[in-house]
Amino acid sequence: MINRLFKKTLNVAIFLVYIVVIAGAVVRMTGSGMGCPDWPKCFGYFIPPTQLQQLEWKPNHTYKKGQVIILNEALRVVKKDFKSENQYNKNNWSAYEKHDYAIFNPIHTWVEYINRLATVIFGIPILVLVILSFFFWKKNKLITLLAIGSLFSVAFEAWLGKIVVDTNLLPIKITLHVLFVFFIIAFLLAIHFIVSKKENTFSVNKPIKYLGVFAIVLTLIQVILGTQVRQYVDLQMSTFNYNNQQNWLATPPVIFYIHRSFSIILVLVNFALIYLFKKQNGTLSLLKWVGIFIVLEVVTGIVLFYLDFPFLSQPLHLLISSLLFGIQFLCVLQFFSNHSKTT
Repeated sequence: MINRLFKKTLNVAIFLVYIVVIAGAVVRMTGSGMGCPDWPKCFGYFIPPTQLQQLEWKPNHTYKKGQVIILNEALRVVKKDFKSENQYNKNNWSAYEKHDYAIFNPIHTWVEYINRLATVIFGIPILVLVILSFFFWKKNKLITLLAIGSLFSVAFEAWLGKIVVDTNLLPIKITLHVLFVFFIIAFLLAIHFIVSKKENTFSVNKPIKYLGVFAIVLTLIQVILGTQVRQYVDLQMSTFNYNNQQNWLATPPVIFYIHRSFSIILVLVNFALIYLFKKQNGTLSLLKWVGIFIVLEVVTGIVLFYLDFPFLSQPLHLLISSLLFGIQFLCVLQFFSNHSKTT
């Protein structure tokens, strides 16, 4: 009973982590990263405003501590509960000091809010996993430790989200925020591998093992490079007011060419891995999905550049890279499994 519940909860968590990836990518695609300028609330509310009027100062209005208004193109925060009089009294308010971003766009606000909501929902099965994992403590302590590790990783990822907002989308913070999701995926897939592991009948030599690890490292490097390209695109999107997509990469930066050239290395290494594994074992097993996701990743990259960022192509590009990482990670776990035959 516990074992079945644990596996179902784990599957839900794995599904939701990819939903979080999509939600985060949509935030970047729409430029909604500062849709909620504070954290964890949004303009001081648990459910964010839908109209600018809700963020304007009002006379004879009851305000709660922590609520935010926009006044003279700046954020003002309520110091303590009070009811406003006919005139604005600055003594009741404090300036928001973490950044000076004070723009309300209802679409951006709700896109960012849904992203945060997805993360909160994702945290629920993670918490359940940790509780259930203690039933496995005597049998396999690693399951419990990995579950606890996943919980701390999710908490750290949420904290990184706060830092991203507090620093007004500082590029290095965004990169860390994106990259750390891949570590959460690794934690969850490692648990999945342990609880559902079946004995492998294929043989794996050391070159294949280490080439698999190298492929994972290359994927993570490519993701980091991609976030840097994405940062440049974000600036271009803002410059052109999210219009004229054909101009966003009209004059690509050097990092774009590095990212594009690096994809060739990624393709060659992964297909070399596929070739060597098939040559040794005559079958591909999970590795066939590595080939599929590599091709899809290249195709979506081409679509992004040559078709000027069609709708949802950016989230799809990141989703495929996270799926590729997940399959690569599972393959490497199989390669290094004690049950696999090594030659």
